[in-house]
Amino acid sequence: MPTPYTQGPDQPLLKSYNNPEFVNSPEARILRIMAEYLEPESRFERHNVRGAIVFFGSARIIPPEKADEEIAAIERQIAQSDGERRELLLLTLESLRNKRQTSRYYSDATELARMMTEWAKRHTPEGSQKRFLVCTGGGPGIMEAANLGAHLAGGESVGLNISLPFEQMPNQYISATLNFEFHYFFMRKLFFMSLANALVVFPGGFGTLDEFMEALTLVQTRKVQKHLPIVLYGSDFWDEVINMPRMVELGVISPEDLNLFHRSNDVQDAFDYLTTQLTKFHGLEP
Repeated sequence: MPTPYTQGPDQPLLKSYNNPEFVNSPEARILRIMAEYLEPESRFERHNVRGAIVFFGSARIIPPEKADEEIAAIERQIAQSDGERRELLLLTLESLRNKRQTSRYYSDATELARMMTEWAKRHTPEGSQKRFLVCTGGGPGIMEAANLGAHLAGGESVGLNISLPFEQMPNQYISATLNFEFHYFFMRKLFFMSLANALVVFPGGFGTLDEFMEALTLVQTRKVQKHLPIVLYGSDFWDEVINMPRMVELGVISPEDLNLFHRSNDVQDAFDYLTTQLTKFHGLEP
């Protein structure tokens, strides 16, 4: 039987770049890495995208109305249950009520992204470079909320998806031409940071912490030379999760490191901070 390396009667030999066995092999990893860099670069070039407002946050945060629906459904089941099943449902209810507390961040991310998109449209003349598109990791939760906000404002938005065994599927609000799928985390992060003209970090888990800490590290060590305003959104959440003042007391970070980001718990405050910074450092008219 013909193989990629032998020629059948009507089968030409495969060129290396058309050989799936080789292209997907460990030896060709560098080709796949280069493709994940060059294809998005080419697409951003075609669509005149030169920057973004990057939103990070949990894939697991749900809209308030969905949380309320799930709570109501569990409460109905509890009313009709007893014994061990009732105890299990009560635990589920407690978990859902905790999720309901974080669901406001979905609404806040949607509203902030909507406001930023409307602001960006006013500061992006027809045919000029797009520097302030909303950009997310492309999945559900806070990512979906931010892409939704841009969609509600009638703007484009970017989704930098990553192939994962769970949670990560592209949300429906990403602009079709700016919807990407990455295999390599490091290449996806490269585009987050190269696109970012500002970062907004909403509550999240390991992935969000990883993205936030890497951004802080790059800014602190001046590997990122551009002015990069960072909003840490959700003070109640972050004060419980990270004790940065204690890190200063213990001498593992400097007091001035706390100035690398702006803490916010309010959509209008975050919007005012971001637009003031972007107006000042990008030479825009107020």
